[in-house]
Amino acid sequence: MADPRDLLHSVFGFPDYRPGQEEIVDAVMAGRNTLAIMPTGGGKSLCFQLPALCRDGVTVVISPLIALMRDQVRALKAVGVESGALTSANTDEETEDVFQALDDNRLKLLYIAPERLAAAATLPMLRRINVTMIAVDEAHCVSQWGHDFRPDYLRIGALRQTLNVPLAAFTATADEETRAEIVTRLFNGEAPATFLRGFDRPNIHLAFAVKDGPREQILRFAAARRGQSGIVYCGTRAKTEVLAQALREARHSAAFYHAGMEPDERRRVEMRFQQEDGLIVVATIAFGMGIDKPDIRWVAHADLPKSIESYYQEIGRSGRDGLPAETLTLYGPDDIRLRRSQIDEGAAPPDRKQADHARLNALLGLAEAMRCRRQVLLGYFGETTAPCGHCDLCARPALTFDATDAVRKALSAILRTGEYFGAGHLIDILTGTATAKVMEKGHNSLPTFAVGKDLSKPAWGAVFRQMMGRDLVRPDPDRFGALRMTDAARPILRGEEQITLRRDTVDNARADAPIRAQVSDENADLLAALKAKRRILAEAQKVPSYVVFPDKTLIELAERRPTTLDQMMGISGIGAKKLESYGAAFLSVITGAAPDPQHPARRKLAGRDAAQIFDRLAEVQLTLTRGADGIGKPLSCAQSTLRQIAESRPSTLSDLDQISGMGPAKTERFGVAFLGVLRGD
Repeated sequence: MADPRDLLHSVFGFPDYRPGQEEIVDAVMAGRNTLAIMPTGGGKSLCFQLPALCRDGVTVVISPLIALMRDQVRALKAVGVESGALTSANTDEETEDVFQALDDNRLKLLYIAPERLAAAATLPMLRRINVTMIAVDEAHCVSQWGHDFRPDYLRIGALRQTLNVPLAAFTATADEETRAEIVTRLFNGEAPATFLRGFDRPNIHLAFAVKDGPREQILRFAAARRGQSGIVYCGTRAKTEVLAQALREARHSAAFYHAGMEPDERRRVEMRFQQEDGLIVVATIAFGMGIDKPDIRWVAHADLPKSIESYYQEIGRSGRDGLPAETLTLYGPDDIRLRRSQIDEGAAPPDRKQADHARLNALLGLAEAMRCRRQVLLGYFGETTAPCGHCDLCARPALTFDATDAVRKALSAILRTGEYFGAGHLIDILTGTATAKVMEKGHNSLPTFAVGKDLSKPAWGAVFRQMMGRDLVRPDPDRFGALRMTDAARPILRGEEQITLRRDTVDNARADAPIRAQVSDENADLLAALKAKRRILAEAQKVPSYVVFPDKTLIELAERRPTTLDQMMGISGIGAKKLESYGAAFLSVITGAAPDPQHPARRKLAGRDAAQIFDRLAEVQLTLTRGADGIGKPLSCAQSTLRQIAESRPSTLSDLDQISGMGPAKTERFGVAFLGVLRGD
């Protein structure tokens, strides 16, 4: 069985595991049922791809989206790994190639969608191809009340039992309730080896802002990051189209994406986003899990997401390469009303609606946080941390005030008007604004009329918004969104509890300086040239740029400036296959000249100790081609023979003689000298 650490370097080009990967790989290699919750960008895929290469048979990967499967297959093939996907988007030729590779026992990883498990022919096919492991990507999709539920994920547990093979499940988003559901449905209640690798993404800057002209806020945010790939999430299809047009008018490269588009149009946008540098996609959540682009530098929400899980997944699409990324989430009272009504009017049973309101409350608590946002976010997932110093509230602490009196006034106004009015009318009453509606209803004679003149209307808007965020009041869908008091507000109304709120009212999104690639000025031009070469190669092959090399690899190339293929092999992300495919092209950009051509046998040793031994063996051979006296019959060893000697390192003449391509004559001519090289003489 191959050593996964060797493959990590030679195939994938990584010098070492990322934190938490090795013990998960070890558990999967040992054939244990495994559940791993790892942050987006933490290297989940490698934790089942490496064991798949080391094991006999085929690893079946169940993945929720076609785009996600095709991206992973494309990336695996780029590093020389035999893999394939059976999807509804395949051409007949692609499907035939996959089945031929299975028949030839060449395929190591087979990707399928969960919906394929419902087909009668699937189980016999899986039995026939010698499946030895099942990997489940995005395992949270098994949660029936989750935001990404896929009904066919419920078939996976039975499949595991039928095939009697180990199962490894991976996700980046699973609170305690969802983790329990995964164990029940995928592992039939049998406790798997569980690895909770943390949810922190320290490279992502977190920021929220109250809506105050949201279109202009998004345009300012994008302008400060011009030329960088980004995603803007919107709550409606219409808004994606309007905001994409506004970005184009502001001279950004932008496209919209939503589920109402024709499939071909959606695929074109997906392909543009994968291949173009600096494209902004304005999308609904339909633009989701299939996005595997590592160099998305920012994600903005023009509307409040549904939950912390949704928020975490969506911002997690930025900065997957580990480099700095930024986020901005806009929210306002209309968002809160919409999310509350969606829950109340949904088909879920009462206990589930209560749980969904609690999840929304947690998100609103993050939006209205008074301390480090990362502490609040990680606390939701059960983690504790010190203030991060890298979010908007660490940079600019929230201003707070004792809002007990203001909240009691607001609650009194709600009750005295029979819980039949929205925030706008209630604010008019509190500020003593005698509108026609106030006068018509006689609300100018209420004891609460004008009792809140000490606060401005925007300030009262912030109070009501935060009251909704704390779940003290909720919009009633049966009363056209009128605010009703919840039980949580009664202790405050009775004077039994106090409450502190944020004094910030309307906080414009700041146009911070854009995130720059992490190279010095002296390396910036080289990085630009490397990106240009990558774009040319990617377009010629019709693949996304990151399939050639991700930004992280190009940045390291620009900083370290290798001058040989051996030195390139030490760069993160460059394995043997990619060195062979792209090494010479990028080296010529760095050095200004094409590298000396290398025999394929030598190139396969690049960056390894055996490479230096190979070179010394070749030098010794050259000096002894005609013997020590220079008059003997010419003899030489094939490059493949020198490679075998460098890798196997025989210690005796007898062992050397057994190497393919040697024999008595060559052993007599070169043996003593070769063994000297191997000893380091």
